[in-house]
Amino acid sequence: MAFSADQLISLVDEGLGNSSYLLDLGDGSALAVDASRDLRALNAAAERRGLHVRFAADTHLHADFLSGAVQLHKEQGAQILASAHGDREFPHTGLGDLDEVDLGGLTLCALATPGHTDEHLSFLICDGGEEIGVFTGGSLIVKSAARTDLLGPQRTIELTRRQFRSLQRLSALPDDAAVWPTHGAGSFCSAPSGARRTSTIGAERDSNPLLSLGEDAFVEALTGSLGSYPTYFRRMAERNRQGPTVVDGEPSLDALSPDSVRSLTADGAWIVDARSAVAFGAGHVPGAVSIPLRPQFASWLGWVVPDDVPLVFVVPENPGVISELIWQAYKIGYERIVGYLAGGMAAWVSTGGQIALTPYLRADETAATMPYVDVRQAAEWTDHHVRGARHIELGDIVAHVDAVPTGSLVACGHGERAMTAASLLQRHGRRDIAVLDGSPDDFARRHRVPLTTGD
Repeated sequence: MAFSADQLISLVDEGLGNSSYLLDLGDGSALAVDASRDLRALNAAAERRGLHVRFAADTHLHADFLSGAVQLHKEQGAQILASAHGDREFPHTGLGDLDEVDLGGLTLCALATPGHTDEHLSFLICDGGEEIGVFTGGSLIVKSAARTDLLGPQRTIELTRRQFRSLQRLSALPDDAAVWPTHGAGSFCSAPSGARRTSTIGAERDSNPLLSLGEDAFVEALTGSLGSYPTYFRRMAERNRQGPTVVDGEPSLDALSPDSVRSLTADGAWIVDARSAVAFGAGHVPGAVSIPLRPQFASWLGWVVPDDVPLVFVVPENPGVISELIWQAYKIGYERIVGYLAGGMAAWVSTGGQIALTPYLRADETAATMPYVDVRQAAEWTDHHVRGARHIELGDIVAHVDAVPTGSLVACGHGERAMTAASLLQRHGRRDIAVLDGSPDDFARRHRVPLTTGD
C-alpha cells in the first residue's frame, strides 16, 4: 500500500524533550524508532492499532535514556536494527552506510550521519523509489542540530565538523521528505530549538540557520550554543552499548516504616521527596532531596542524585504515583530503589521523626535586600535575570555551597528547581536559605528592580 502520514505515530517524552516513533507497516506489524525503556506509551499505541513491534531501530547510543530495543526483542521478538560500529553486546542486526532492510512494502536505508555520536545512523524510509521521510535521531533537528560534545571536549570540534557534513548530506534529500528527529525542544542533547518536533527537508533548508553556514561558521555557532547537561549522560551510552537489563512485569515498591527509613539512611540511602515544592518546604525529612514529580523528574534525579546509592521516596498521595516514579527512574538506569515512606510525613512525625522546614516565599514576602541566587540554565539566565543576582546552575550548586551568600533567596522560573537547590544546600549544612515561589519577573515587579540580559 502507498505510504500515508497516519501510519506514523509520534510519542513525545516532554520531560526529556525526545520523540520516539511507531511506524505502522500495514500488515499488523510496526517499526519502533528510538524507543525508551519506559514502553508504556508505545505499547499502548501499538495495542490501539492492533500492532506488534517487528523491528526496533536505534539511531545511536543514547546518552539521555536507556533504550527499549532489548525489552522489545524480549517481549515481542523485535529485530533490533542499529549501527554495526556501535560494538553493542547483545544480538542485533548491524547496519552500515546505505545498508537496506525490507520492512515489507517500505524500505529502510541506513545513512551514516556521525557527529552527535561516532556511530550515529539516520534511517531513510522509502516507498518504492520515493523517499518518504528520515528518522534523524540526534543529527538534523528542527531548526538546529544535536550537541556534539558528549564524548568530551577533546573530540568536540572534530565531531562538530562531522555533524556539519552529516547535515549537508541530509539536506540534499528531496524537499518534501519528512524530518523525524528524536531530540527536540527541552532535550539536553540538543541545541535550542522551537516547539515543533517534526519538519521537512525543504522547511529546514529554508529556516534552519545552521544549514546556511559554511563549515567554520557552523562549528562556531553550534559549539557556542551548547549548555551544560546532566551528569548521568556520562553513563548512559555505555549502559546502552552493553544492553539494559530486561524488566519483568510491572515493577513495584515496598512500603517502608519510618524506622526502616531511618535505618536505611543511616546506612547511606538517600531520600528523594517527590512531593510538591510547597509540601516539601512546609516540612520534610532532614537530608531529603526535593525533586517534585513532574515530566522533568528523571533529568534532575540523574543530575543531582548518585546512581549507586539506595533510594527511598517520599511520595504525593495520588493514584499511580508509584508506577510513574519507578519508570521515570528506570528509564535513566536508576534501579536501586528500596521503597517509599509508608504513611508519608504524618507517619514520620507520629513516630518521633524530626522535620526540617524551608521557607517558600511569594515575591511579596521577600525583601529586595535578600541576596538573589538564580539556579536556572545559562540560556535562561542570559535571556533575562534580576540585576545584581548571582548565577549558579542547579547542577553546580553542590560544588559552590560556599559561594551562596548568607540569607540567600534561591530562585528559578517557578520554584521547583530552586527547592531542589535549597534541599541540596541543606544537606551540606546550610540552614539560612529561602526559596522564591515565583519567577525573576515576579521579584522584579514587586521590588521595582530591573531585569537585565546577557552574561
